[in-house]
Amino acid sequence: MKKIHPLLLSVTSGVLLWASWPVSPLTFLVFTGFVPLLWLENQGTGSRRFFYAVFLAMLLWNMGTTWWVCHASLPGGIVAMLFSSAFMSLPWLGYYFIKKRLGEKWGLMALVVFWLSFEYTYLNIQLSWPWLTLGNVFALHPEWVQWYEYTGSSGGSLWVLLVNVFIYRMLSNLKARVRAAQNKALWLTSIALVIPLSLSYLLSAAISRTFDAGGEVVVVQPNIDPYEKFNASSQYQQLQQLISLSESKISSTTTLVVWPETALSGASGFNEENIKAYPALEPLWQFLVRNPGISLFTGIEGYKIYNEENKTSTARKMSGSSQYFDVFNSAIILDSGSDSLIFYHKSKLVPGVETLPTYLKIFDKWFEQFGGTSGGYAGQEERTVLTDQRKAFKIAPAICYESVYGEFLTAYMRNGANVIAIITNDGWWQNTGGYRQHMQYARLRAVETRRWVIRSANTGISCFIDPYGKVADPQPWDTAAAIRMRIPTTSYLTFFVRHGDIISKISVCTAGILLLWGIASRKRKHGAKQEHHL
Repeated sequence: MKKIHPLLLSVTSGVLLWASWPVSPLTFLVFTGFVPLLWLENQGTGSRRFFYAVFLAMLLWNMGTTWWVCHASLPGGIVAMLFSSAFMSLPWLGYYFIKKRLGEKWGLMALVVFWLSFEYTYLNIQLSWPWLTLGNVFALHPEWVQWYEYTGSSGGSLWVLLVNVFIYRMLSNLKARVRAAQNKALWLTSIALVIPLSLSYLLSAAISRTFDAGGEVVVVQPNIDPYEKFNASSQYQQLQQLISLSESKISSTTTLVVWPETALSGASGFNEENIKAYPALEPLWQFLVRNPGISLFTGIEGYKIYNEENKTSTARKMSGSSQYFDVFNSAIILDSGSDSLIFYHKSKLVPGVETLPTYLKIFDKWFEQFGGTSGGYAGQEERTVLTDQRKAFKIAPAICYESVYGEFLTAYMRNGANVIAIITNDGWWQNTGGYRQHMQYARLRAVETRRWVIRSANTGISCFIDPYGKVADPQPWDTAAAIRMRIPTTSYLTFFVRHGDIISKISVCTAGILLLWGIASRKRKHGAKQEHHL
């Protein structure tokens, strides 16, 4: 059979992966997205040429699905796409290495466990950008993956990888005209597709859980220009907009009002030790006094000041002073009787924009020039659950990008959270696929935890999501709105919440064993060659 040009196979792979990604309706194409690259290696392509082809495919995938990050920072977006593409190419080099040393079957197994290990690593390192985790591809179709309550999104990644491998084996056996192998590969492919889908629909029909009463929730979407919202001269008008929208929906039975990320922000943020002393926030306290039965869950930009003795490891020195400070992107719950205030400080910070890994701090001034941060935000390690005054809602706060991290959010449920509240400000990306993808990913978090998700987005999409991933009352982009719904709660812990990402952890261990085996095999062959020459 005539060889197919590597460039054509590389581009085909990148396009298939891009075309399958939310919010495209062509999700099923992901089951063939890796097949062209497997075929390329099968043609006997050299290691360097293979790496270049894989890198191009990964780059096209990244560019096609996440180009919108360039709206926030063009240089930062380009760097992110190049870095991600290079990192995503490493599992393929591992596959190439193991196949050459141990044969095709072990090589294909290596690709699966190396890719899952890469995704798990990318979710947990400082320079993290796991937007293209393969399991996220099913965000438009949570009805296909109701078993995420057992596996998390890594189960979806495993599903995609296995089907790609089986389809490739079927095609390669067709090429070799091996009838028995063709039939086996066809059966394996069919089983790999049908069983997960059938299991998902059976789970949807069988799940019947008891939910507590919860309470009525009002979600506000103020639609404030993200570049204007930190302008001190417009803070009063912004706060009035939030209050007005809230009071247009609050009823006598409302328990909780939710405002988006950094809804409360001043020119320099607010001192967390003394936020009630700010005259600019007086309308907020008046609003809470007028509505004594509600609690307000909102984003706030704040800071803390330290002395030399109690400074944190992330604190920065104040210019011309002996004091230090941390800046936070936070969430807080307030009510008319609030005395001691509990903050949650965003922990999963966006690389380059909100934080820099320790090993890149030398470039902080360069990032600052291109819309990034020089000092960055500080975060926290513990998963703080925030409770309303009526104790109806125990909230797992997810600020913006944190909602992409499934296993990370499970710690809130183990700490007692009975609902997830996502607050975000996706307006930086403008009217692109970015904010749509972000909302769809939240549907997977609902399935993984079997919790209702309350989502307040500054410019959209604000909505409610039920524990099966169904979206209720989504508000359109670039629209000021307030929505209201009674949200039930549960303390039930799914298998995934209780045990975490088992698939990825097994994959990391297996990948390590395969890599050591491959290295040992290479050394044995090298030693045998030397003896032969002697």
